[in-house]
Amino acid sequence: MPDPSALFDSAAARSLDARASALAGDAGWSLMAAAGQAAWQCVLQHWPQATTLCVVVGSGNNGGDGLVLAMHALQAGRRVHVVGLPGKPPATALARRAAAGFEAAGGHRSEFDGHLPEADVLVDALFGLGLQDAPRGDAALLIDAINALAAPVLALDVPSGVDADRGSVPGVAVRAAVTLQFIVAHRGLYTGDGLEHAGERGLAPLALPAAAWEGVGPAAECWRQYRLRALLPPRAVNAHKGTSGHVLCVGGNHGSGGALLLSAHAALRAGAGLASLATRAEHVAAALARLPEAMCHAVDSDAALQPLLQRASVVAVGPGLGQDAWAQALWRDVRDCGKPLVVDADALNLLALDPQALPQAVLTPHPGEAARLLETTTARVQHDRFAAAAALARRYGAVVVLKGAGSLVAAPSGRTALIAAGNPGMAVGGMGDLLTGIIAALRAQGLAAFDAAATGALLHALAGDAAALDGARGLLPTDLLAPLRRLCNPEPPHA
Repeated sequence: MPDPSALFDSAAARSLDARASALAGDAGWSLMAAAGQAAWQCVLQHWPQATTLCVVVGSGNNGGDGLVLAMHALQAGRRVHVVGLPGKPPATALARRAAAGFEAAGGHRSEFDGHLPEADVLVDALFGLGLQDAPRGDAALLIDAINALAAPVLALDVPSGVDADRGSVPGVAVRAAVTLQFIVAHRGLYTGDGLEHAGERGLAPLALPAAAWEGVGPAAECWRQYRLRALLPPRAVNAHKGTSGHVLCVGGNHGSGGALLLSAHAALRAGAGLASLATRAEHVAAALARLPEAMCHAVDSDAALQPLLQRASVVAVGPGLGQDAWAQALWRDVRDCGKPLVVDADALNLLALDPQALPQAVLTPHPGEAARLLETTTARVQHDRFAAAAALARRYGAVVVLKGAGSLVAAPSGRTALIAAGNPGMAVGGMGDLLTGIIAALRAQGLAAFDAAATGALLHALAGDAAALDGARGLLPTDLLAPLRRLCNPEPPHA
């Protein structure tokens, strides 16, 4: 059995299905029977009072899973409508066997005629992993009809129309209230458009034999709050500010001083022992008034930056930096200073203009910045966020945090983490500046680049979720600072 946090691609899921079927010696029927039974139990768990079900089935094995569920519902005394695509009867041996069992229980399968019957629950067993392109024709019309009904939708394995590998939706796709995944968790349901369509995600592992797992590994790790305890232990009793690192935040061009201040504030709340700002002279007074805990320096030239770089443990560069001559000079000095870096915002745009490897850096692009760094479009980045994050890590030799719904952290080695936290309220200016400071603080406290990036992204997202308990709309970056401090201390302090 894999780690519960493991996320898999479709190739691994199909391999496991085939191996388990071969080991069982029954051509896969025991797996289909188990999947259908698990799906029926999922209906009972979420909608115990439902008396009428509409099960939409495709011609493949996902449809067979739905037919097994329909049989159990009939046997339990529920009213069941099974609707398939016109001219698409069950096409696999397993689906035909499931259809025979449903009919033996007294069920009847009808074809979609443009309308779906009213039901308390609708089950999507149309495609699962079997769809490789955008639904077309009757399939697209059927998905539209599913989404038009008021009934909650249970999707079996994958909401039809969602790419389980990439998390993208190339056409129309089912919007599920609950998705019950079979055997493994599919990585595409945890990022991008997959999050929008999957709803609440569950997993029915179906008790595969250990031999089926040999040589099959996950495609990504799903990071949740429990990981913080191991990565953020209590501080030593004799700790002092020098042992917690010194973060230098570089940026804050004309009119953008607040971005850098947010980074410095987040760095201190995430545990940095010292934080300094290198910014335009006109921002110094306001910064000292707002954040007296930080050391604020007026830097009018790159020469003035050099002594600050020498004293820093980690440099966070980019928030409010701009792209003028001042910004370019500071960026070149930071890029070449030999210190661990966290690179964000306009520093990423300057890097895109002159690409080069940054092996000690963590890059934190949003999809638009990622597109510039890869010389592609934002749409292509979002179409396959996993591929984009991996390509960025390889191209720049750095750890990359690809921000967005279901943020991804990728290392040049191929290791990938998916951050299972965050909310739409965090889509506001300044949130990325906080993330930059948090990651820099963790690097300054000794975490390796990947652990600092993934832990920082997780802390940031969890703090956003805590701050959004009063409502996501209107959330401000500064709202995250109080919960951030609590989350950075997962262990109780020493008595």
